[in-house]
Amino acid sequence: MAPAFLSDIELYYTVSNKSGNFIDITGEEVHHIKDVMRHETGDKIFVTNGIGSIYQTEIESLDSRKIKCKIIDEKIYPNPFSNVTFCIPRLRTADRFEFALEKCVELGITNFIVFDSQRTVAKGEKLERWQKILTSAMKQSLRSWLPKISYSKSIADLLKLNGEKILFDQKGNQSLKSILNSEFSILNYFFIFGPEGGFSEGELQIANGELKIKLTDNRLRSETAIVTAAALLVNSLSN
Repeated sequence: MAPAFLSDIELYYTVSNKSGNFIDITGEEVHHIKDVMRHETGDKIFVTNGIGSIYQTEIESLDSRKIKCKIIDEKIYPNPFSNVTFCIPRLRTADRFEFALEKCVELGITNFIVFDSQRTVAKGEKLERWQKILTSAMKQSLRSWLPKISYSKSIADLLKLNGEKILFDQKGNQSLKSILNSEFSILNYFFIFGPEGGFSEGELQIANGELKIKLTDNRLRSETAIVTAAALLVNSLSN
């Protein structure tokens, strides 16, 4: 099941309800498959379990609560960015913030932490909405790893996490390309992005011992910087 073969399909998601050669689809996807797309018994559809597999299946039975599918073929995909977490601040406008989430998923990023920066205008979490955006982006881009998202109240909490922290700061003296060209190990990496206006002086002091890098010579909007970093990360694997 090569990626080119998947280019013109519609992909559905279900938790891993696999039993032998069958997989069950439950939840909101049932309505979409049955009532919106009007699939019937015998139709072939593609399903991901969100943990690496995409199944080509045939609908065995369906009702308003569950769709039972027979598995015809399975393709397992790796997650090359399982050790990378994008730490993204709430941005001034929800559209720009959600754009960054969506595009990062399309590029293959699967781990996210949303945090409140001192200069963040909108604070607090909307995890249920954000997860829906991530799931939709996964299906649209034919990805097989369900992105995960959590919330942190401050950069100080992020710095307590176990792994290498990389802060994107316009005054940084290293570039992301130089880091990606070096040995990118299996450590956990946390890419921490600043909000509009950048990190506050207090936050920079808290993160004084962490690696600070400059993404580009020119200043980018926060959402542009986030997507650019994801693109550079993806490009580093293809070289």
